[in-house]
Amino acid sequence: MTYTHADEGTDSEMNEIREKIIIVDDVATNLNVAKSALSEKYDVFTAPSGDKLFSLMKRMTPDLILLDVEMPEMDGYEVITVLKASESTMDIPVIFLTGKIDPEHEIKGLNFGAVDYVTKPFSRELLLKRIDLHVLFERQKKELLNHNLRLESEVDRKTKTVLELQTAILKAVAELVECRDNVTGGHIERTQYYLSKLIRLLIERNYYTEELSALNIPLLIMSSQLHDVGKISIKDSILLKPGPLDNDEIEEMKKHAAYGAEIIERIESSTTENDFLHYAQIFAGTHHERWDGNGYPHGLKGEDIPLPGRLMAIVDVYDALTNDRPYKKAYTHDEAVEIIKKGMGTQFDPVLCEIFVDNNLDFKNMERGYESTTNDIFGFHPETATGNTAVKRRDGKSNHTERIQDYLEILFDAMLEHDILKNEISDWDKDIFLMSAHLHDIGGLSVSDSIYGKIEHLPDDESREMKSDTNYGLQIVKMIKDSIVSESLLHHAEMLTGNHHEKWDGTGYPLGLKGKGIPLEGRLMAIVDVYDSLTSDRPHRKRKTHEEAAAAIIKGSSIQFDPDLVALFRDCNKDFKEISGD
Repeated sequence: MTYTHADEGTDSEMNEIREKIIIVDDVATNLNVAKSALSEKYDVFTAPSGDKLFSLMKRMTPDLILLDVEMPEMDGYEVITVLKASESTMDIPVIFLTGKIDPEHEIKGLNFGAVDYVTKPFSRELLLKRIDLHVLFERQKKELLNHNLRLESEVDRKTKTVLELQTAILKAVAELVECRDNVTGGHIERTQYYLSKLIRLLIERNYYTEELSALNIPLLIMSSQLHDVGKISIKDSILLKPGPLDNDEIEEMKKHAAYGAEIIERIESSTTENDFLHYAQIFAGTHHERWDGNGYPHGLKGEDIPLPGRLMAIVDVYDALTNDRPYKKAYTHDEAVEIIKKGMGTQFDPVLCEIFVDNNLDFKNMERGYESTTNDIFGFHPETATGNTAVKRRDGKSNHTERIQDYLEILFDAMLEHDILKNEISDWDKDIFLMSAHLHDIGGLSVSDSIYGKIEHLPDDESREMKSDTNYGLQIVKMIKDSIVSESLLHHAEMLTGNHHEKWDGTGYPLGLKGKGIPLEGRLMAIVDVYDSLTSDRPHRKRKTHEEAAAAIIKGSSIQFDPDLVALFRDCNKDFKEISGD
């Protein structure tokens, strides 16, 4: 018997999506009865044998197969075995048609992968009901699968976007270290490049293979950017001193390694992505340890010093030697190599030192082309890191950015419930907006310690310097924005950083913007930043209660703050109180 197609349905049915069903049975009567029962709702195909089924399936894929168990040449069990062995057909549901109804045969069929049994002779109505049930189940399963795929795609997109923003923040913090220590421009990128070169040589020569195999090399190299992050905590008078440091200043400068490990530990405690930050903490805390145990901050010795710290010790010293410092001129490459060679077995790991010396020409003349860094060497991609902890350490506003983010989320969600205001944020990505809040005070790193730590009110000249942090922060954000693929990622950060000190009445800074001429991000941040400032201790005053802070915000409506947003704040200020801990 040849296989045939069911009769055409009505026009309305043809416009609907109809599932395809193949009925396989060597008895023509069974084929006709089953086809007659199903063809009104489904596209039905018939095949008298397993061979005919597989021939038919070369041209089409059914949504369900009704398969007779007892057939000559190839029985139903053999057919389903072939179906389940192929990736392209293994998920097609199979219902067995059989005259045997004992439990043993049912269990056998289910073990082969059938989803159900229909006994022969079968009732037309019962067959249709059973098929309807399984088709509905398959429809729902496919819809769920498609939904999950769409969801995964959206999550991947958002994850990629957030990671790019987080990486930009990380890069900003690393570059801020160089901005403060302004004589070491390019140090971070050069050491990153040298590090990747040295690791490549280790891999090629099969040294420290066990230690290297336990490391995620791309993440390791990216995290090296933070090896000097502790310098953020060093006073300007020491970090920027134009001449040699005295003994006390040297001891203070040495603390940057411990400060760096502490800063990264704080970041690490607030994220689930620990590998990246774990490497960064090792770099920051161990790159000044010495092989002979005379280094700092912990006096580690030999292989007790983690391999990343031993690697960074060499490339960090090489770069310091071959570049100008306030207290010395740059050494030549050959002079620097000779100094490092003399430190073999005392300051530096002798194995790493020997490899560096033997291949020193690979590290020469890196002034050209090192900008590509390790993307070209290892093809890595940054994972995650945030940069607000560096700011927090200097101004003492512990968890300020976290609270700011929470307050912004409250106002954002309240706007979504507002008939008019929701239109203003309808095209915003909430996750990116909230993440951008981490950068709003990054310009504070430009303000000197003497002003940041002052316990009394600031005179006019110091107040002006304090206000300059907004412009400085805006410059930093623009610098990052220019260096990433998607500039739109930092749009919110730019608006938050540059406009959160503007006032509704036009008397704010830095541009004196007025009313709705102030970007919405700035108007939102103005409220939450002031609220958090009022409800937190400062060097020159004690914190105010939630009620006092809320009253101050409401009083500033139409003067300092957007009146519509103040009305929103009034409605949800109790949520602010819970976060403030009042």
